[in-house]
Amino acid sequence: MAALVLVLNGPNLNLLGTREPEVYGTETLRDIQAKTEARGKERGLSIDFRQSNAEHDLIDWIQAARGEAAGIILNAGAFTHTSVAIADALAAVAVPMVEVHLSNIFRREHFRHHSHMSRLAEGLICGFGSEGYVLAVDAMASILARKKKKPAATASAKRTPARSRTKKK
Repeated sequence: MAALVLVLNGPNLNLLGTREPEVYGTETLRDIQAKTEARGKERGLSIDFRQSNAEHDLIDWIQAARGEAAGIILNAGAFTHTSVAIADALAAVAVPMVEVHLSNIFRREHFRHHSHMSRLAEGLICGFGSEGYVLAVDAMASILARKKKKPAATASAKRTPARSRTKKK
């Protein structure tokens, strides 16, 4: 059975194709969904692609991912820069997450340079337009493959801070 990956999209992404095409391109969210689902199928992943303008929907979907989804690909839109609540939900669920943005958020307005999500992400993909979603699927497939191969850490290693395990000179 294919691993389930949620692809969650935040506010205003439903307007892609007509909203600021010089920044976001001319592809619609439906176009991006088709590309993302196709790559997921190629990589053996089941993609559940969703969009909402409501913060609580994103939080509910993230919380429901616990025990259901193998990973999350997240473009939180403007919530990236404002939502501690979404970040808290991601931390509580603790499944691998890849953050994606169509535009390079670091080449835009200063307020867009901060992401509440990035510290929780396995990685951040931005500035590649819709191709970023395809790259995110590839990244998630690699993350999940590594996770499958990686032996579980011992209980003592989980409890012992890294600095106390290093040799002192």
